[in-house]
Amino acid sequence: MKRRTFLANAAAFGAAPLFANNTPVHTPKGKAEHCIFIWLGGGMGQIDTFDPKKIGDNKSKTKVAGSLYKAIDTSVPGVQLTEHLGKTAKVMEHVTVMRTVNHQVIDEHAFATNIVHTGRMISGNTIYPSIGSIIAHERGAASEDVPPYILIGYPNVSRGPGFLGAKSGYVYLTDTNTGPAGFTRPDFVDEKRALTRQQLLQPLMNRAPKESSVADYKVAQEQALALSGPKFMRHFDLKQEPDALRNEYGGEFGQRCLLSRRLVQAGVRFIEVSHNLNFMNGTGWDIHNEGWANQHLLIQELDTALAALIRDLKDKKLLDKTLIVVGTEFGRPPEFDGRGGRGHQGTAFSMVLAGGGLKHCGAYGVTDELAKKPLENPVPLVDFHATIHAALGIDPAKELMDGTRPVPLTDGGKAVAALFA
Repeated sequence: MKRRTFLANAAAFGAAPLFANNTPVHTPKGKAEHCIFIWLGGGMGQIDTFDPKKIGDNKSKTKVAGSLYKAIDTSVPGVQLTEHLGKTAKVMEHVTVMRTVNHQVIDEHAFATNIVHTGRMISGNTIYPSIGSIIAHERGAASEDVPPYILIGYPNVSRGPGFLGAKSGYVYLTDTNTGPAGFTRPDFVDEKRALTRQQLLQPLMNRAPKESSVADYKVAQEQALALSGPKFMRHFDLKQEPDALRNEYGGEFGQRCLLSRRLVQAGVRFIEVSHNLNFMNGTGWDIHNEGWANQHLLIQELDTALAALIRDLKDKKLLDKTLIVVGTEFGRPPEFDGRGGRGHQGTAFSMVLAGGGLKHCGAYGVTDELAKKPLENPVPLVDFHATIHAALGIDPAKELMDGTRPVPLTDGGKAVAALFA
C-alpha cells in the first residue's frame, strides 16, 4: 500500500467511532408526578407473596421446597398471588409484579438495603444518593409548602442524599400521631418572634462560602424554617380523615400509607414508608428459623394497606399521577432451614409497581418452577431503578455532578419499555 493511501484510510478510520452504534437509545418518559416507596425491610419472600409456586413442606424431617401458602387468582387472568394477598388480588389490573428483579448482594442486609436504595455498591470514596434524593433533586416538591422528600421511618445513610448534599435530603418521622419532630414552635414563639430570630441568624449564615458544606446546610436550614409551623404540620393530622377510611387502611402501617396519600396531595414528591417498626412476628420479613410462623400476619397487613392505598388514590383521581413501589433488599429461597424458615436470595425476587400511569399487566417476567432463577425478561436492579425514574419523567442516563466527576443517575440502567404506553 502506498503511503498516501495508508494515511487516507487511517484518517477515515479515525474519524469514525471505534465501536459505532448510531441507533438512538429510546428512553420512555412517563407522566407520574409522585412516588410512594413502601419498604419491606428484612427481605420479603417472593415465593410466599407475589410469585407463588407449588406448596412445600417445612415441618417434616424431609423438607420439601416450595410455597407456604396456597395460590389464588387475581383480577388479571393467569396471574396468581398467595392467599394472604386477597385484597390486592382484586386490584391487580393497576399493578405489575416485577418477578425477575435480581442482584448479587445476598449475605448482608445493610449492603443489600443500600444497593436497592442507591442502585450501586458502597464505595470507599463516594456516598451515592438514594433514589428518593435523586427524585427530590430532579423534580423538587410540587408545592413550596412542603419538602420534596419525606421518610416515614428511621433515618439511614442508604436513604440519604449522598454527594447531592443536605438540600436533597429528607424530613423524617417515626410516629404518625405526632409527625416530624422540630417543626412545631413552642407556644411562646409567635410569627413575629420567629422572624426576629431568623433575622439575627441571617448575617452569620451569609458568611458561608459558596459551594461549601456550610452553604449546603444553610439551604437546608432555610427550607426547615420555612416549613416550621401549623401550615406544614396540618398535613400530618390523620384525624381529618373519615373513620371508615382509616379503618380500611388497617393498623399502624396502614396509617403510614394513608399519611403518604395525604402527603402526595400536599405536593411531596417522594415518600418512603417503612414497614414496620414493631415487627408483628418478632423478626419482620427476615424469616429465618421460627420467623416464618407469623409471616402471614405481615403479608395480611401489607395486603390491607396496599389495596386500600390503590383504591384511595384511584377514588381521588391520583393513581395515574402516583407511582407506588414495593421494595425489599432481596428475596427468600424455596428451600427451608433446619427449623422451617428461609435464607436469603438475590438471584430472583419480586418488587411491585402500581399506578403511576404505567401500562400494567399484573406480572412481568417469569421465574423457574421454584422462583429461584429468571426464565423470561430478567430485570437487573439498575433497570428497576431506571423504570422508576422514567415513570417520573426523568432520564435514567442523565449525569449528576459529584464535585467535578459526572455520575449517571443509574449505572447503565434501561427502563422496561413494556410498561410504557
